[in-house]
Amino acid sequence: MLSGMSKARENRARRAAERRGYTIRKSRVRDPLATDYGWHVTHSRRKAEQFRTLAELEHWLGLE
Repeated sequence: MLSGMSKARENRARRAAERRGYTIRKSRVRDPLATDYGWHVTHSRRKAEQFRTLAELEHWLGLE
């Protein structure tokens, strides 16, 4: 279960991405060693980006 603070960070990143035309999907995989673990960002005209942590995603979105 996510804490209130991390859920708020998730929602903030999701809204920021949507404003830029991106869609964020969190992988259901729970194994950090899996290749598809983490966050996936897609855009209709661009290749998907993948981030291991929420902090990496926030940095890519410029939210830090």
